[in-house]
Amino acid sequence: MQSTLLNLVLLTLTTFCYNLTAQTTTQWGPDGYVKIENGSSGMMANIEPGDRFSRDHDQAGDINGDGIIDLVIGARSDDDSATDAGAVYIVFLNSDGTVQSNQKISALEGGFNETLLQNNFFGYGVAGIGDYDGDGIPDIAASAPSSSNTALYTIFLNSDGTVKDYVKNPGVIAQGLTAIGDINNDGRIDLVACDPNSDVGGTNKGAINIIFLDDSGYVLDDDTVTINEESGGFGLGLENNDKFGGREVAMLGDIDNDGTLELAVGAFGSDGGKGAIWMLSLNSTTYNVESKLKITEGLNGFIDSLTNGANPNGTEGASFGHALCKVGDLNGDGVPDLMTGANQQEEGWGYILYLNPDKTVKTFTRMNNTDGGFGFEFPEEDRFSRSISFLGDLRGDGTIAVNYGAGAGAGSAGALYMLFFKPCEFQQEAGLNHWSGGNTLFSNWSHQDQMLTSDSLTFEQCTFKAFETNAPYMTYNFNDGRCICKDATATLTVSTELSTAFTNGCHSSTTSSNDINFDTQVKIYPNPTTSEIIIEKTQVSFLEGDQISLYSVIGKQLFTTQIHSEKTIIDVSHYPSGIYHVVSTLQGQSSTIKIVKE
Repeated sequence: MQSTLLNLVLLTLTTFCYNLTAQTTTQWGPDGYVKIENGSSGMMANIEPGDRFSRDHDQAGDINGDGIIDLVIGARSDDDSATDAGAVYIVFLNSDGTVQSNQKISALEGGFNETLLQNNFFGYGVAGIGDYDGDGIPDIAASAPSSSNTALYTIFLNSDGTVKDYVKNPGVIAQGLTAIGDINNDGRIDLVACDPNSDVGGTNKGAINIIFLDDSGYVLDDDTVTINEESGGFGLGLENNDKFGGREVAMLGDIDNDGTLELAVGAFGSDGGKGAIWMLSLNSTTYNVESKLKITEGLNGFIDSLTNGANPNGTEGASFGHALCKVGDLNGDGVPDLMTGANQQEEGWGYILYLNPDKTVKTFTRMNNTDGGFGFEFPEEDRFSRSISFLGDLRGDGTIAVNYGAGAGAGSAGALYMLFFKPCEFQQEAGLNHWSGGNTLFSNWSHQDQMLTSDSLTFEQCTFKAFETNAPYMTYNFNDGRCICKDATATLTVSTELSTAFTNGCHSSTTSSNDINFDTQVKIYPNPTTSEIIIEKTQVSFLEGDQISLYSVIGKQLFTTQIHSEKTIIDVSHYPSGIYHVVSTLQGQSSTIKIVKE
């Protein structure tokens, strides 16, 4: 009797706490993709099978001045002038991610006028570096890491994507390039050159070089910081064939607020080819490693299973950590997250790694032929995720775009997948509830047996099941990881098992437009605005859950308030110019509109 009474008290207290903390959380979910390859999505070029188009890529800024971000894409095995001499494409985009036009840069095209040799692999690494020569046109860097003509090129562009001039830095090996921002505050973008085949300390243990350029585009050799097992403070930890450095690194910034810079570096040959990621904390002055942490299968929070054994292309294992990309905070916990992949795992798997402040993995979600909600149909051994780059809000609607390279199978010329992610509100229903009845779209829980039928899911993984099934309602239990997604015919019922009910704001009923009317009940004006946003509700009845929220473009909630009157005013005068989202929740239904702050 005492035990029963105690349970009732605990349940009442828990319910009271949930009533107090019921809130809306923003998760970023799939919003479609564009596949860019020869003859598809407007990409018209003479790209041939085996050219390795999209072997590396990066956002290159607005080169042609039309207000839309453009891309630089490498094709390191293009045969202009010699077999595998390599090439780079400047790809001018439309705002929907399709290709407006493109300009090839090679030994024969684009005004490059450089002698490229057989197996030079020009375009193996590419990076957007901003406007280095001050002419108002963004410039790029590109590497040719093989043959006797090894070099890193700083290429100054014309607005049509042709080469205005270039600087050759001989002897720099970069099988991948990453622009890491201006970490030394000299006004110029800095680079990391990846050298996974470095034999310092052993065979193919790997290395990276942090490279600083002068204002003419030349490498400042004395300032270069080399990090491998014997220099840069890394110390022990690498094995032969680990291939530390990978193809792209990710500068995360100071995520643990201790004054160091966190740099994620892949070692895709680690652990018999399964792969790993090293989280390096760099001194903010010397850029040497002060501490490090390894993420791989079963270590520091990453619990997915990675394949090992021989691959058809002669490699081994999953190649986890082959490419990396910082993507911002995708689960609203205040910590930037990381995208990576295991491009040799089946057709190639992409991963979102949600990070903790201590650099370990909080949880993860997958993107492949069955997971992630994009509806991919990659052929076998397509090697999706062999390269990754961040593009940002290309469409101007508050979504973000992230580029993934693929198309490495036999007979393929290569392809780039531009994935769009949108901020999705999951509104928690007050109290302990679950969605009952209706049609179950996904479940890992047996009510009859009162047990999980498959793996326990984290909250982020459960929201992706809601995305994949387009479920308007989701029940999640934070104690045991049960996840149940229901259709719109389900009803809200009190839970005696400490479950929590959520409404998915990215269900197909959610809209996003530039119109001033959310629906028949709410309108918003002015848009664009300089000082305030006025939200007017045309009906006079109000429910407890009716609210208005303002979000930044990366999904951070800036303001929220309940609707108590016909007119609500949000002061945005103190926010910087840019794109914001106003989310209206009325009678359990959410709608989103893009707002431009001038």
